[in-house]
Amino acid sequence: MLLSTLPALLLASLASIARAQYPNPGACSGECFTHDPAVVKRADGKYFRFSTLDLIGISTADNLAGPWTRSGSVIQGASVVNMPGNDVLWAPDVVYIRGIYYCFYSVSSSGSQNSAIGYAISTTMESGSWSDQGIVVTSTGSSPYNAIDSNVVNGTGPNEWYLQWGSYWNDVYQARVAIDGEYVFRSGNEHQIGYEPSGNHKMEGAFIWKRDNLWYLFLSRGICCTYNPSTDPIDQVYHVTVCRSDNPAGPYVDRNGVACTNGGGTTVLASHGNVYAPGGQGVFHDDAHGDVLYYHYLDRTVGVDYDQSKFGWNVLQWTDGWPSIV
Repeated sequence: MLLSTLPALLLASLASIARAQYPNPGACSGECFTHDPAVVKRADGKYFRFSTLDLIGISTADNLAGPWTRSGSVIQGASVVNMPGNDVLWAPDVVYIRGIYYCFYSVSSSGSQNSAIGYAISTTMESGSWSDQGIVVTSTGSSPYNAIDSNVVNGTGPNEWYLQWGSYWNDVYQARVAIDGEYVFRSGNEHQIGYEPSGNHKMEGAFIWKRDNLWYLFLSRGICCTYNPSTDPIDQVYHVTVCRSDNPAGPYVDRNGVACTNGGGTTVLASHGNVYAPGGQGVFHDDAHGDVLYYHYLDRTVGVDYDQSKFGWNVLQWTDGWPSIV
């Protein structure tokens, strides 16, 4: 009986060691609440952090570690997208293209597939400077996907752009988009690039980062966003995985060659120590730090409620073409 328990004990010990290998998040001071953050550093060195809730809340800082100060919201009053949830807004993604910042956001309500991705534009990112433009993608109960959690990435040329989105259902989809001044049009070639075949398909938060003519698909996987650490298996709560491709449209595979459309994904960050359920990630290049992975997480010494979510970040290092955090 004692001998039969040794393999399980060994596996548990190894899992604990593996979790301990992740470094803690970088420092954050000031306004550190965030969920599904988007981080952009303006040319003058000012950092902007965008967050789910409050019509896409904006916080700013002169240092990635803070102190962060809440400065307002992207949208005032409500989105022009006339759907339930248009006075809340989720999951921003902000991209800079030819002198204009585009903030893509999600309009939905919890558990609903009646959703939309809208966008606003600005030349400064400051609160009060954004002009709401309306819908890019919608979904209904008959759609194969849920139109939330959007991200835009450049392809192989200056006018080649891809939009990815999706959460649960058939998970993550992608389509080409045309972006010209204030106009963003979905232009076709809609296809699935990520799928978790098991359970209720807990995959979302797609973010693609382009590096050295490879495209890296970072995903949030697992249970979100209501937690019970006493009963939720630690390896099944939110965590960050990555697949990559030599084509922005895929196919994407993980480090072991498993397709991202078949549950593949190499873990980049998971719960460890008091850091719980990291996800909602993105990547940006900072001239002060290099490539940075940013995300939200919960601190188990504080609590695991939604409004206790914190801003986390770590520098990425690249080994044999694959990322890890330091």
